[in-house]
Amino acid sequence: MDINDNLESPLKLQVSFNKLLQHYEKLAKSSDEFITAKAKRILKTADAFPVLREGFSDISILNERKKEIGIILQDSFSPVLTNNEIKTASVPFHNLIFNSSERFKNIIRNAGDDFELEIKNMPKDDKYIIACTIILNFCYGYNLNFKRPFYYEIPDVNGITHFYKILYNADFTEIVPNKNAPKITQKDYDELLDNFENIELWKEKFPPNSYTFKGFVISNIFDVTDDQSISNIKSTLIGEDKRKDDVFMEGFQDIFRSLLGINDLKVGFSIYNEADSVFERVYGVGMKSFLLGDKELLSCSDSLCSWSYNRLIKENKYFSVSDVDKMYKKAKGHAPHIITLHQQGIKSAIFAPIANEDGLMGVIEIVSNKPQVLNSINANKLEDVMPFIISAVERSKNDEENLIEAVIQKECTSIHPSVHWRFVKEAKDYIKSEFNGEKAIFKKIAFDNIYPLYGQIDIKGSSEARNKATRLDLMLQLNTVKNIFEKVLEIEPLPIYEQYIFQINKFLKGLNTHFQVDSEQQISGFFKDEIEPVLKHIYTLKSVKEDIDAYFESIDDKVNVLYNHRKDYDETIALINKEMASLLDRKQEEAQAMYPHYFERFKTDGVEHNMYIGESITKEDSFNPIYLYNLRLWQLQVMCEMENAYYQMQSEFPIALDVASMILVFNQPLSISFRMDEKQFDVDGTYNARYEIVKKRVDKAYIKGTKERVTQKGKISIVYSQKQDEIEYLRYIKFLQEKKYLDTDIEIVELQDLQAVTGLKAIRVNVLYHKNEDDKAFYTYDDLMKEIKA
Repeated sequence: MDINDNLESPLKLQVSFNKLLQHYEKLAKSSDEFITAKAKRILKTADAFPVLREGFSDISILNERKKEIGIILQDSFSPVLTNNEIKTASVPFHNLIFNSSERFKNIIRNAGDDFELEIKNMPKDDKYIIACTIILNFCYGYNLNFKRPFYYEIPDVNGITHFYKILYNADFTEIVPNKNAPKITQKDYDELLDNFENIELWKEKFPPNSYTFKGFVISNIFDVTDDQSISNIKSTLIGEDKRKDDVFMEGFQDIFRSLLGINDLKVGFSIYNEADSVFERVYGVGMKSFLLGDKELLSCSDSLCSWSYNRLIKENKYFSVSDVDKMYKKAKGHAPHIITLHQQGIKSAIFAPIANEDGLMGVIEIVSNKPQVLNSINANKLEDVMPFIISAVERSKNDEENLIEAVIQKECTSIHPSVHWRFVKEAKDYIKSEFNGEKAIFKKIAFDNIYPLYGQIDIKGSSEARNKATRLDLMLQLNTVKNIFEKVLEIEPLPIYEQYIFQINKFLKGLNTHFQVDSEQQISGFFKDEIEPVLKHIYTLKSVKEDIDAYFESIDDKVNVLYNHRKDYDETIALINKEMASLLDRKQEEAQAMYPHYFERFKTDGVEHNMYIGESITKEDSFNPIYLYNLRLWQLQVMCEMENAYYQMQSEFPIALDVASMILVFNQPLSISFRMDEKQFDVDGTYNARYEIVKKRVDKAYIKGTKERVTQKGKISIVYSQKQDEIEYLRYIKFLQEKKYLDTDIEIVELQDLQAVTGLKAIRVNVLYHKNEDDKAFYTYDDLMKEIKA
């Protein structure tokens, strides 16, 4: 078998001891008789087998001449140090080792029969290129600093990974070009410098087997497990959101196992919440806390005894428990952390504070199922790694605070992406002023000359529907109590029960004839203050016990009243808002892709939305009125789609309510500014305020000379004030009629004057509906209702 089999390399490898033997030729002329005699003996051994000097690639020769090679390498592999040094003789880029110290042999033996020795941080694709850089140094004199530390990862007899650093001695090697080796010019060298990863270019300049390597390398190997473990901890802790990675904790524990030489070691964490004086669990995949056990959080005083509390929290010093079982017997239930460890089967542990100058941030918990393997002596090894853990926790704490702020901003004071750039600009200016010692003021954020769009899909008769639900619940509750008192009256004919029945009948009559705003409050007070105490008093009567149980079971715990019809109403409103808002949000993504604009929506009794579009928002010199017209058409089309989506899912809601849609057209550009107190945009100036007044009142406006509201179920109402708006929207309506979004009927009506606003008109047009997404037929609202009820 040849060394070069299955090896693609610019180097044709040959084992040769020529360079080493040349060294002994010089020593043979030494004035020291002992050195001279030894050198001559080694040279005589080698001369008997010229192949050892000439070079060979046949692996069988290594076995045949094993004795002679051992004699030649005797000084390099001192028998005195063989049990201490970790040393090998080999050829580069090959796992073939033909001589090694006893300590190296023991290490490989302990690693197990299935262990394969391999340089862990030597990428296979880089071997070829690294060989080329060696040729550039050896043959052409270029001083390329390609060297990087290489490592072996070798498990010991207990399965704990040790890290070994390899230092190569290439004093006994020579490299010579073969006939097919292209001459490397300065131009070639310059080109290669910028193309380390271009393997094809390197193969062109250094074809396979174009150079011959003669000699061998001596590898001096050092156990750097401690240093590498510390480095690995540092590397592991650097990076984004490792807690989401399910292999993070396992890898982190492996590093500590290597550092402390304990194969069953586990690592846990707990956060110290100074404000509440509690330890909390760290959230994340595979994260555990051996101090908390199965609890999410625990007060510090309930987690530690007074000594350990003072040690960790006050002094910020680590402590160890080398024998948990022994300490458990000694403490006699007075040390909470010992009890918790004992319950988890832990036999020894180290608790180390993660603390900086501000105090304790958390605790790292290292535990083992074996007694005494963790103790106050090996706890000192943590001194070298704690700075990296502290640094990572500080960064994580800052990231968490930033994330919390980001969540609050997102959920509570969301800034729309279209205007985010402006907030960033002002925030940068604020920070810059603060840094320069100037008075930092967050400047007013305003956008001028922008066009507003407003729309809403409103639940018709929501107040009446809620009043009806409230009335039905109250009547049901009153009748239930009335039945109880009628039963009690048969057993105990007391006038007071008759008085309660009289009062209930009075309330029932009032609910049937006229429901007033304060009716709900009056009746609720009656139940709470008068009825419930009496029901508890008569609970001992067997004939009504079940009825009273049923009554109290029907009372909702949260609102403390009977909550059946009102619950259906509230759930319906919530579902309508959720579904309509979700649909609008999905459609908005399409609109933003057409042209960026500001968008916000609100859930009330239905869903309202505001949009603003203009040059000052987009920041680019790209705005054209065509984008405004496009957004208006998009809005009208989406409102039709929302109407359709609503009536297709109406049957799924607890109560069948109707909706009505409206669009407000305002054709004059206006200014908006961000109001810091309310965390939202609002219009600027007296003239622009007119727009807000119309928005708030127009859906309740009547058609002039009638008592008919402008918004009606089954129709979309487009409110405007300018003739050019009417012409524009009639054009859109005609287009959407062609697409079967809208029916052919159109009416134009005048609105009664609102406060400080006159001259408003509206286009009303019927929406065309489908029974479901697959239905190809078109229905008006009335037709749809007939179809649904049929």
